[in-house]
Amino acid sequence: MQGLILLDKPMGITSFGAVAKIKRAAHEKRVGHTGTLDPMATGVLPVLLGRATALSGLMLDADKRYTATVRLGVATDTDDITGTVIKNCEVNVTSEQLNNAVSHFTGEIMQRPPAYSALKKDGVRLYTLARMGETVEVPERRVTVFSADVVSYINEKNEFAVNFHVSKGTYIRSLARDIGEFLGCGACLSSLCRTYTGGFSLSQCISPDALTEQNISEYILSEEKAVEYLKEVQVTKKQAVRFSNGGQLGFERLKGINLTENELVRVKCEKLFLGIGRADIAKDQLAVKCVINYPGDGI
Repeated sequence: MQGLILLDKPMGITSFGAVAKIKRAAHEKRVGHTGTLDPMATGVLPVLLGRATALSGLMLDADKRYTATVRLGVATDTDDITGTVIKNCEVNVTSEQLNNAVSHFTGEIMQRPPAYSALKKDGVRLYTLARMGETVEVPERRVTVFSADVVSYINEKNEFAVNFHVSKGTYIRSLARDIGEFLGCGACLSSLCRTYTGGFSLSQCISPDALTEQNISEYILSEEKAVEYLKEVQVTKKQAVRFSNGGQLGFERLKGINLTENELVRVKCEKLFLGIGRADIAKDQLAVKCVINYPGDGI
């Protein structure tokens, strides 16, 4: 099987566990997700099958939207509610102070990822080092928070909800932690739902528990859906053969093409999606980024 499935990952399982269910139902070894969700998180998890897994890097780069619930007055070692509590504080925060704190962490910011994360130091996952009791200085990195809007204010649990729109690599757990530190009372993430990524929303997704060997084919979308935001470049059948064999295509032989350096495009021959091309302006040609389908598959 080949294509794209949009999962609504339930709470309590890992992204790897969700992918494993797809592998079993589809009888396909090449299956991969396009952006990890922590076990406590739910929401949109695009999964690619077969040759479509070559597109995973492009989808990882997509910006994302989340609805998060943050608990004030509690700080943990994992920066979410599943961790060990390291600090409890009284909460005395006004709505105005909360809005100011959330707004402070918008735009391009430097962010320190959680100590418990899948990032690596000297080839070892940070969460592995943390579980061994090692203290690791996690370097900050630049991320972008396009917007952060408080949608419900502090309740009896000292929790509030906020919608985030962020760039790739942004940790919502870190945003929760930093907002709490800014307010002086500490905070951790208590729930998280990814509502949008790569052009796909939660309403389009299905629970992995609903998929079976008998019905999974009904939910597999064309892999081209994953990259529909890219420009389309049509090629001839002869050019399709050359492209699928890794050959570059000269711009002079492509009709109506107007690209910028390193711009990525969908390469098609009639209705067949061949793969992704990359503009090499210096050499006046379209280079091959990846091949998904071949001329014999459907021209």
